[in-house]
Amino acid sequence: MADLVKQEPVPNDHLVLKRTLNDVVEDDNDLQNGASTKRPIIVPDRKPDLRYTLLKTGLCYDVRMRYHAKIFTSYFEYIDPHPEDPRRIYRIYKILVENGLVHDPTLSGIDEIGNFMLKIPVREATESEILQVHTKEHLEFLSRTPQMTRDQLLKETEKGDSVYFNNDSFLSAKLSCGGAIEACKAVVEGRVKNALAVVRPPGHHAEPELAGGFCLFSNVAVAAQNTLKAYPESVRKIMILDWDVHHGNGTQKAFYEDDRVLYISIHRHELGKYYPGTMHGNYDRVGDGKGEGFNCNIPWPCGGLGDAEYMWAFEQVIMPMCREFQPDLVIVSSGFDAADGDTIGQCHVTPSCYGQMTHMLKSLARGNLCVVLEGGYSLDSIAKSALAVAKVLIGEPPDELPEVKQPRPEALEVIDTVIRAQSKYWKCFKGSHANDGCSLAEKATETVINKNFPLQRAIRQQQIQLLKDEYSFVTLPLANMGLPDDTAMFSPNIYDAQAILVCVHDTPEIWARRSRVTGNIDPSSSIIVDTTVDVIKWGIEKKYGIMDINVPQSLQEQDNYSAVTTAQELLVFIWDNYLKYFPMLNKVAFIGIGDAYSGIVHLLGHRDTRNVVKCAISFIDRKPLRPLIPLVDETLADWYYKNSLVFASNENACWGSDGNDSKKPRKKFGRVLRCDSDGLNNNFEERFDEATDFILDAFEEWSDSE
Repeated sequence: MADLVKQEPVPNDHLVLKRTLNDVVEDDNDLQNGASTKRPIIVPDRKPDLRYTLLKTGLCYDVRMRYHAKIFTSYFEYIDPHPEDPRRIYRIYKILVENGLVHDPTLSGIDEIGNFMLKIPVREATESEILQVHTKEHLEFLSRTPQMTRDQLLKETEKGDSVYFNNDSFLSAKLSCGGAIEACKAVVEGRVKNALAVVRPPGHHAEPELAGGFCLFSNVAVAAQNTLKAYPESVRKIMILDWDVHHGNGTQKAFYEDDRVLYISIHRHELGKYYPGTMHGNYDRVGDGKGEGFNCNIPWPCGGLGDAEYMWAFEQVIMPMCREFQPDLVIVSSGFDAADGDTIGQCHVTPSCYGQMTHMLKSLARGNLCVVLEGGYSLDSIAKSALAVAKVLIGEPPDELPEVKQPRPEALEVIDTVIRAQSKYWKCFKGSHANDGCSLAEKATETVINKNFPLQRAIRQQQIQLLKDEYSFVTLPLANMGLPDDTAMFSPNIYDAQAILVCVHDTPEIWARRSRVTGNIDPSSSIIVDTTVDVIKWGIEKKYGIMDINVPQSLQEQDNYSAVTTAQELLVFIWDNYLKYFPMLNKVAFIGIGDAYSGIVHLLGHRDTRNVVKCAISFIDRKPLRPLIPLVDETLADWYYKNSLVFASNENACWGSDGNDSKKPRKKFGRVLRCDSDGLNNNFEERFDEATDFILDAFEEWSDSE
């Protein structure tokens, strides 16, 4: 027994001994035969096959990057400093020290930094490295700033696009760029398992030929380009995720035609109104040339989004694309200006969410992950968010999200739109959008095109059959408006009726079951839900004249077709050419369903219809509110509020991110009422009686006044 290694005793006086594999097999056999032998077995020691766990997390930080600061020109600038504040990186480094991730009592950033993180020395990026992305003219301009006078620096600051300069800006920018390069190199070479580059000035708005948006050099783009060049065998594909609240126009431009880099940006966009204020951050900018399909923008239409929306984007878009792309290195353009508490970003992403997103990204590229600081302008928020990311990089599990919420409706729609745009290029999205009808017409064969029959036409023909067969409706001529002949129909008593209902609606809803594999709709389990039927039946019973106007949602032959614009032009045309000339007409009620109701609002603001129009009812579900713009008479807005009802879903964005309708929409949107339900048909069933009573009261009030 001398060769046996005896362990500490455990309860019941059993001895725990190391054992050989053969003895294990023998013991198991003995036990199966009812024996109770206790044979000692030895397992030889071996080095664990671990690459990642044994390494530290790299950290880039250098106090010299704080030298880049705005030149104060007034006392007010001194007490209210520029958002891109030198203290941004200091506060991040300080919180890492305070929480024991870094050992540096003096906060100098010079000495060795402890057991969890490895200091990556920061150096200045070289001219050749910078020129991999930027033009020589841009580099030469920044190289002149150290010699500029105060007045020259202020002049260049004034001329720039949200950017400032001082005599140390060039040095800080080269250090920031060089730090990002060294962080990526350390990860690729296996000196660290991952890295956090706490650098400034930020970089993702800097385009090849000019600075902008607080950014001088495009740090991440320069680091990625030089990594691809320096490690052609080990790094062939890089994924850049930009979760800064602003679109990284500079990074996108650097790789827009490059299939080696998958660039994904999740940002506030607001139809190009949010900085940087262009449409380059829209979902349809998917890359060009060889890079087509390797650019993905997730453009939020509003502020106020938080954990639920960002996690949904990760789960539905970002992670599926990245798994399919299989990058060799992941770089995060890590702006923290979407963090809760940042007054510029005005979003609500918590530190827990940043930790969760980092945790998911660590599953890619064998953990080769480099996080590079971009924006973030609340010092507290940026510090707490960076700490959450650093803990996960080191190996801590992320904190649980503080509250589980459903993503906001507008975010769900954006994600679905992004997936539809990217489904042309990525197999992971084929199941949900593999067969998107006319949107993929360019891929359809000539045979398919010859066989196609747009579903909205089939639905309209079904409506027409009902209107003609049961109620003898006829077509209203629309001259040369370029719309189908059956767009507008009317009841035979229209010319003699004193009261008319004008129903303006979108194509009815389709409730369908869709195959996740092929994307095809199952016709046997799909139905058309036509809410206009209730309006028409009710109007016929009251012996009103009925005008049914169907606004097509799209026209295949018109690439620039807009259903909203068409509704507006169509209602004005019908008023100018028909309604105002009906001899007996003295009472009109408009009923709008869906986006088509915008045509009613437009007409009421552009024509004075008050002598015959008594009310306007609209069911809009989650569609955006449309304001009445009174071009004829300023009092029209007050009249519209008094004589309208706009029924909106309880999930409509007009109620705000917190769902609190204490601040109701302004009067120019009409009298907006919140339904208890969600969904157009549910809203309609809930409030239809209220709507018809409102019409009856309006007509009766007019009759009494006569």
